[in-house]
Amino acid sequence: MDPKEEKTIVLIKPDGVKRGLIGEIISRIEKRGLKVISLGMVHPTKEQIDEHYPKDEVWIKRLGQKSIETYERYGWDPKAEMGTNDPMKIGTEVRKWILEYMTSGPIVKIVVEGIHSVDMVRKLVGKSIPALAEMGTIRGDFSVDSAALANKGKRAVHNLIHASETQEEAFHELSFWFSPEEIFAYKRAEEDIMF
Repeated sequence: MDPKEEKTIVLIKPDGVKRGLIGEIISRIEKRGLKVISLGMVHPTKEQIDEHYPKDEVWIKRLGQKSIETYERYGWDPKAEMGTNDPMKIGTEVRKWILEYMTSGPIVKIVVEGIHSVDMVRKLVGKSIPALAEMGTIRGDFSVDSAALANKGKRAVHNLIHASETQEEAFHELSFWFSPEEIFAYKRAEEDIMF
């Protein structure tokens, strides 16, 4: 594959849509020299979101372990908060919160193409916990949510945007969220100058 044709998936989550950040997010992507080659809005079903997020035990346990670490960092007892210390049980609950969050309103689904698009978009987006994201990133500039606040509220972290972590994940998400006829090829005017 030509490096200029690397693709990644961006989902502007319900909080990003409800806060009117669609244009800002797309603008930042395009200003980076990346191309939006597909764009749509959808109110996902629970089944769609359930298929989007991993169901494997390793991923779910990792969610639970991160929550346990958050509780411990703030001096909270995971068992008192969640009724268990088991990372799998806590991870399963956190995954449920994510499904509820992602189906709470419409999302904007985007295919982004360009050199190192997976890494470039991840840089633009910032760390997944907005309170820890650098200023200048989308999450760092537009959200202050934290895992501690989300866990206390028994909800998902409101972090505005999803971006594929790897090329493999992007490939899976591309075929999951988009049909081939929804994706367009075109040349941006500055491509001859930039590359």
